[in-house]
Amino acid sequence: MAVLQACSESSHNQMLGQRIRHPPSTKFDEEFESPAPKRLKKYDSTDSSFSRNVSDEDDDLREPVPRIRRQEIPDSEAESDEDEGPVLQIARPTDLESALPPVNTDKEAIAEYEASRAAEFASPTDLHGRLGQRKWVHGKSSIYVDAFNLALETVLEDETHLFDEAEMGVFRSWRNLSYEAQYLYVRLFLRKTAAWHRINRLGYYGDIADLPTAVKDLLAQCSLPESTAATQANPGELEPPRDSTLEGFFAFADHSCDGIKTLEDASSLLKLDELKIIAKDAKVQGKNKGELLKALRRTSQEQGGLAWGGLKRSDTEDSIKSEISVDEQDGNGDPLQRSGYVGVNRDTYYIHKIMASTGPCMRLSAPPLKLFERVHLVFYRSTEWTEKSLTTIILARISRRNFPEYIVSRSTNIFESRPTLLEFEASIRTQYRVDNILEMNGTVTQEGLHEVQNIFEEVYPRWKILVAEEQLKEDRVYENGDGAYLRRFSPAWVYTRIVHKGLYPLGRFKEHKREHELLTQLLDQHLFHGARRGAWFQRKALLEEHYMWRLGPNQGRGVEAQKKYWKLVALQTCEQALQDRECHLIYHYDLQKRISKLEKALKVAKRHQHDFGHVKLVKPTERSVEGIRIERERTPSRNGNRRGSDQNITRKGGKTIWVDEREGGGECGVESMCLSWYRDQGWKGYHSEGGIVRTLFAYLFYDVLFTYVPNVFQTPYQMCPLDLHTDAFFPSRVSEINRRLAEIGNGNAQSLVQEVHDREKDKETCVVGLNWAFEIDDLLEIISCFRGEALATICKVMAQEYQQRGGGIPDLFLWHPVNKEVMFSEVKSENDRLSDTQRLWIHVLSGAGIKVELCNAVAKEVRN
Repeated sequence: MAVLQACSESSHNQMLGQRIRHPPSTKFDEEFESPAPKRLKKYDSTDSSFSRNVSDEDDDLREPVPRIRRQEIPDSEAESDEDEGPVLQIARPTDLESALPPVNTDKEAIAEYEASRAAEFASPTDLHGRLGQRKWVHGKSSIYVDAFNLALETVLEDETHLFDEAEMGVFRSWRNLSYEAQYLYVRLFLRKTAAWHRINRLGYYGDIADLPTAVKDLLAQCSLPESTAATQANPGELEPPRDSTLEGFFAFADHSCDGIKTLEDASSLLKLDELKIIAKDAKVQGKNKGELLKALRRTSQEQGGLAWGGLKRSDTEDSIKSEISVDEQDGNGDPLQRSGYVGVNRDTYYIHKIMASTGPCMRLSAPPLKLFERVHLVFYRSTEWTEKSLTTIILARISRRNFPEYIVSRSTNIFESRPTLLEFEASIRTQYRVDNILEMNGTVTQEGLHEVQNIFEEVYPRWKILVAEEQLKEDRVYENGDGAYLRRFSPAWVYTRIVHKGLYPLGRFKEHKREHELLTQLLDQHLFHGARRGAWFQRKALLEEHYMWRLGPNQGRGVEAQKKYWKLVALQTCEQALQDRECHLIYHYDLQKRISKLEKALKVAKRHQHDFGHVKLVKPTERSVEGIRIERERTPSRNGNRRGSDQNITRKGGKTIWVDEREGGGECGVESMCLSWYRDQGWKGYHSEGGIVRTLFAYLFYDVLFTYVPNVFQTPYQMCPLDLHTDAFFPSRVSEINRRLAEIGNGNAQSLVQEVHDREKDKETCVVGLNWAFEIDDLLEIISCFRGEALATICKVMAQEYQQRGGGIPDLFLWHPVNKEVMFSEVKSENDRLSDTQRLWIHVLSGAGIKVELCNAVAKEVRN
């Protein structure tokens, strides 16, 4: 099973009078240029898609853009080649990791914990004893191994029904491994798990006294009982993943003598200097490691059937150099023209030459590796986890912190059966195939669109069955939204996302009638991906307004009457969306605009038209603040790129440095310079980029966050429920949230904040978003400057989409204690532009009647 993660969609919104594209994942947009974002502040989850203004002239859907997927985390001791460019990695934390407090998880912090807790004489030998007494002994216990075993023991305690006889045999063999073998396995587990590793470069001699024995233990063959589990076929999957079956015998690791059969596998082991030697031998060239590898493999494929001289295991890098130099002196041109055994291809020659240089290698065997990945999926309730995930829970457990009081309830029925778990895994793999086609390979081809449509058609019947089954559970088993978070681990949750993705090829192929039917079915169910409902309503209304009059039954109506009929249907769809309590607030303005447009087109009498004057947006005020900008010369790196923090100083959309003339003349960022200007105008404020909003939300919703909801508090060390960063948070607590919003709107916010502060400040309880550094007097003064309904609107947006709305809040939060006014200011320096998430927040704030300014920093002087 590949370790996958759910994909993020882009944020969105629009300014008044501007068209803003849909996020790529909604596929509801036409092609037009969008402004460059200021910077990426927050990574969106797949739990919601966002409102956009949909084009009325063109029905083609916006093609997806490539996205960045989490790469496997290399070991801290793994080497890298300087010529390889930096790889941008974006890892969305697991729900469990997001719920734990931030802790330092780097190598030094882990070593410090293990060293400080080591027992001088005797140490507990069991896992829970070490965790309870916080004791580790160097060379005998490790936080990595303990974290790995904690996950395994926790899962096997209550969820053994998810594993068959052969898999339980693997777990027994694991327990019989020595500590050093377990340590080596776990460290490799956290590295590039599918890669080969040179045994002589593993570099764990400080932790493993006898590395050869540990390697031998992992390579040893172990017998397994016969499994009685039947092979399972899953919709949308061509075939089960290779090397995932446990039969007869297994080993925890594979040896290179049996496993490396291709030049691609062998050449991936080479470091740059070694690769240059081989490349010189093969007469190939390249600017970097990637180009050299491609050239070597291409050359090997083009030339075959040549001879190679016998190579010995004792061949070294020096001998390779020696052989090359002899060939060059002889002028043979091709080293394979030596005398030897004819008929062996060029791949074999280079594989032997590479392996003679690298020495024996090992990699983790696929079947037990995929099994342990499944264990972590069950433990973390997520397919996304890293080395940080593995250690964070224990570091949080041993840290000296105070946590909120709540009822811990680790669910044991996330997956009711082994087939359900396997289907969920398969659905994740199928989802990855769809995402790979639509969002990771540039422009989508016709062939790719047809493949996505075929996957959708195969998944669709199973999706309808599972949705019906889940609805029965909702009606008969769950109460008051208890199943909202559990449903995220149903294959139907993933299939719903695949069905949603299936809308894109239907739109591109102009199959609007089928698309309309599918949108209707998605809206008829209220169990999965509720955060997407606003986008579904928008697209459905667009189809009804512009296309369905040609496709739907006319029932004897003329063309104009048919058009009018479907516009009335589109109007009803928009009205239904505004009444749908699961349609998030961020979509309302676009829907209201469409309603106004349809009513004018239908010539509805003025007295019967909707009046949205109470939420009419006010365009943000633009302000210019002059200052002195400092410009520094950038130093080019050896490869011509500009590195370091100074590279962004004057680049378009980059960071700039200014002189803070009002606060002593020191250097500062553009936001601090503008904040000083506002203070001179009588405003108080912070450059917090959402810190104030998140802190107020944590204060005001403290008891709502930690109210009992089944399945979302799985450890005593969480600073928020597991579902806060998902679309399950709001529907699971809709009554409590609406009651709290009413209290805030009625002016009770100050008393709520004061109560939480008095109870929790001395302990500085770990709560998501709550920054205890903000003075309580400032917070109470800020609340007094807010209109109650405006503060409630902001809190509702945060409650509906906490993960997505954490970013994009304007840079400066300002309040005027005399005028009793609150204002947000988004600071822009030269060439800076608003991102989609920033536009959305400006929309939300101005719609709530809160003043927003765009503050343009203008350099009256530039100093070098």
